[in-house]
Amino acid sequence: MPKILQLKAKDKQGKLRNTGCIEIKNQTETSAGLYFYGDIIGSSKSEDYKNYYPDDKCPKDIIDFLNEIGDVDKLDIHINSGGGSVFGGIAIYNQLKGCKAHKTVYVDGIAASIASVIACVGDKIIVPSNATFMIHKPMNGYFFTVMNADELRKDADVLDRCQEAIVNTYMGRAKEGVTRETIEELVNKETWLVGNEVTQYFDFEVEESSEAVACTSDYFDKYINTPKNLKKETPPTVNVNTDEIVEKLYAKLKKDTEPADQEQIKNKLLEDLYLYG
Repeated sequence: MPKILQLKAKDKQGKLRNTGCIEIKNQTETSAGLYFYGDIIGSSKSEDYKNYYPDDKCPKDIIDFLNEIGDVDKLDIHINSGGGSVFGGIAIYNQLKGCKAHKTVYVDGIAASIASVIACVGDKIIVPSNATFMIHKPMNGYFFTVMNADELRKDADVLDRCQEAIVNTYMGRAKEGVTRETIEELVNKETWLVGNEVTQYFDFEVEESSEAVACTSDYFDKYINTPKNLKKETPPTVNVNTDEIVEKLYAKLKKDTEPADQEQIKNKLLEDLYLYG
């Protein structure tokens, strides 16, 4: 029977709150299974968030998982994720890299964006012939904020450093003879590789196709070359005045909340800004 690891984190008042759970499958004294079947996020999930997105993972989740399983000899990592926070994903990669267990990664359906970086942590990486592996340039997402030219240039420098770290990770699993320039080109143009295409560039193993596992992600609509079958259906066009709606919402916010609360709400929104890969 799978073991459920209840995750907890301290809120701003220092109180421990439930932030989700991880199902530890197939655990024995010498092995355990870890599943990435949601998006990758940068920080611990709030109580409300985990109710809606129980499969999402953050670095704190992985720390708790590794502490729980202890010194196992074998760790099977299953991935079916559309990506997420680049910093969260790199932290997770480094945490798993430090785990001494022999790590076998299975791309059950898709490893896209930063999830493809996490996949590279495996000592052995297995991709079914009908599974997908996507790599691209890291991007910055903004929500309810404005930035000047200096701030945007600073963000661009950060993204360049993120891409260098990501390409370094890919090169650690590149096939002999594949150059850094080749991997950079694949990253720059956002490349979706299926099955045997992956082994042209990476030292992965391809196995017979398996029943594809469905994957949903908030990030598929943000990528450039996302296959149509992964994108959300576009709702019928409705003529609305978005500026008018925004003004009404903002007016209601000011009416229903004290100034201090308005600032708190704004800060909460800014905390959830994501820098995703």
